[in-house]
Amino acid sequence: MRRFLTSAFNNAITLGVVVIVLFLIIPLPTQLLDILLIINIGLSIMILMITMNIKETLEFSIFPSLLLITTLFRLGLNVSSTRMILRSGYAGEVIQNFGLLITGGNVVIGVVIFLIIVLVQFIVITKGAERVAEVAARFTLDAMPGKQMAIDADLSSGLIDEQEARKRRSKIQREADFYGAMDGATKIVKGDAVMSLLITMINFVGGVLIGVVMGGGSFADTLQRYSIVTIGDGLVSQLPALMISTATGMIVTRSVSEGSLNQDVVGQFKAQPRAIMATGVVLLFLAAIPRTPHLALVVGGALLLGAGLTISRKMKEEQEAVPEMEEPQVEEPAASETDYYKDINNVYSLLTVDPIEMEFGYSLIPLVDEGHGGKLISRIVIFRRQYAQEMGFVFPSIRLHDAASLGTNQYVIRIRGEEVARGEILVDYYLALEPSDPLGQVDGIETIEPAYGIPSKWILPENKEMAEIYGYNVIDPLSVMLTHLSETVQHHAYELLNRAQTIQLVENLKTTEPELVEETIPSIVSYALLEKVLRALLKEGVPIRDLGTILETLADALGQGKDVDNAVEQVRGALARTITRRFCEDGQIRVVTMDAEIEKRIIASITRNEQGVYLAMGADLMQQVVSQLAEQMKKFSDLSQTPIVLMSQVIRGYFSRMITQFYPNLYVLSFNEITSDVQIQSIGNITLGETG
Repeated sequence: MRRFLTSAFNNAITLGVVVIVLFLIIPLPTQLLDILLIINIGLSIMILMITMNIKETLEFSIFPSLLLITTLFRLGLNVSSTRMILRSGYAGEVIQNFGLLITGGNVVIGVVIFLIIVLVQFIVITKGAERVAEVAARFTLDAMPGKQMAIDADLSSGLIDEQEARKRRSKIQREADFYGAMDGATKIVKGDAVMSLLITMINFVGGVLIGVVMGGGSFADTLQRYSIVTIGDGLVSQLPALMISTATGMIVTRSVSEGSLNQDVVGQFKAQPRAIMATGVVLLFLAAIPRTPHLALVVGGALLLGAGLTISRKMKEEQEAVPEMEEPQVEEPAASETDYYKDINNVYSLLTVDPIEMEFGYSLIPLVDEGHGGKLISRIVIFRRQYAQEMGFVFPSIRLHDAASLGTNQYVIRIRGEEVARGEILVDYYLALEPSDPLGQVDGIETIEPAYGIPSKWILPENKEMAEIYGYNVIDPLSVMLTHLSETVQHHAYELLNRAQTIQLVENLKTTEPELVEETIPSIVSYALLEKVLRALLKEGVPIRDLGTILETLADALGQGKDVDNAVEQVRGALARTITRRFCEDGQIRVVTMDAEIEKRIIASITRNEQGVYLAMGADLMQQVVSQLAEQMKKFSDLSQTPIVLMSQVIRGYFSRMITQFYPNLYVLSFNEITSDVQIQSIGNITLGETG
């Protein structure tokens, strides 16, 4: 029995929907109909209250399904009440009392009021909610690529970890699904409003005809009786429908809210005391005009003027309570530059080359200075931790300093003393990444996003909200700079790995696998060789976190007499799960494949000399491969996915080194680097032309 009750409770909604459908067939007693009508009204009030108090639409993600269930429930009750009205002219106390309440003894007034309520719901609220849901669904779907890019940028910069990134991606997908469902669910609300009008007309016309023809009563009495119950039935169904329609409009217009509706309304009105006072003054001015309602205008104007003055005074007190920031004090140098460099030992300090260096123009210093709220350093620390967890490599400290030679808004990133990246940002603006098909244009300064080269605009803070509505992805200046830095560090990570860091990685491995380290280093694998292999992996974006597997596979490969290039391919095969996870999306990986004939031609062009092994492809063959890859790369741009070429292990490494000169962002994988549980989808094939 207990198990049965538990099962029934877990399936209560399913059983409830089945019972609602039965309402269309099985007659209900008037007492039960009264109870269900009250439940319907209470449920609609509860849904309206929930939509007004949520902060995000996904807090009430069941709303589209709930909308369908409540509509079905309401129609089921409508059919039951119609059956009673047509049969006896009476459908319970709830409908009777509501009919008497709205008619007030005058049927004409009751009909007019009822029609006004129906038209307000149908023309104003339902139609408006339908349009808002349609536009919101379109905006959400169009903004998905930009939001995904922003998540990737935050992940790359270390602002969020992988778990948070997955959570945000899931939220974006759920939002798109929700607004898509709401776009369809609003059609149900519109259909419900039309159906309510039809049922009301059927009740009235059918009831009067049945009452006159079959009941034998006078036309006036029959008209009076059926008018009351018909209007009462329509009102009982339209009130919940009106509240549900209002809730629909509420939930699809919560896109830019930060709190509940109550908090937002109170907070945003309180933020404008001048507008409140101005309204009060206008009302008092109107009170001075002859033949106006003086008392009402004076009372309303005085209340608004007093409320505005009170709010304004309170805001000034809060501003005065915030301590002002002290001006920074610049210390005078202890000695002149000439005196400092008289000591020859101090000159040697100029010869030091920093692994990573970042220089700033004068205007960007506040983003770095922690004493004045700068958050760049803390964000770099987060990024270093996240990158170490993902790639298994701790990149060295970044030297940050200003440079008088740069423009005030410029910054430069240097690797081992040489410039590798440069950008320019406007501190008091936001960067709006332009979508492929913007829904509108915002005013701003045209520019190119420095990390990914996306056409963008620097916009004023007051245009941020409108830009997001138009589908732009808006990023703050610090995130722009940090994203550029993180992409640069990842692209040049292999250059930052040196002998000392390789030794440090091995020492860290000793704490967990001391026997492996003792057996392989340096007797089989030298530190120099390990550094070369790790650099090769980092250069192609392969994490080196599983250093134990890398070292063990490398030792086995070298023990079999294989060269370093083949040993690297063996290591990549051992890291298949890691490589697959990095490039796989939703259980599948989209790639461009290489025709067997063209692979044979490439294998035949492998050349070995004293400097090593390399590809000596003919000009015609290389031209065919490069030109065909250019066409295939466009397909990946449309898919918003990393471009990948899949080929055999024998030529993968050589081909990768050759082709990245033309396409630096192209990844070359071999079949043994992809796990068997992943579906490989070929979206293109490189073939040998007739002239090849």
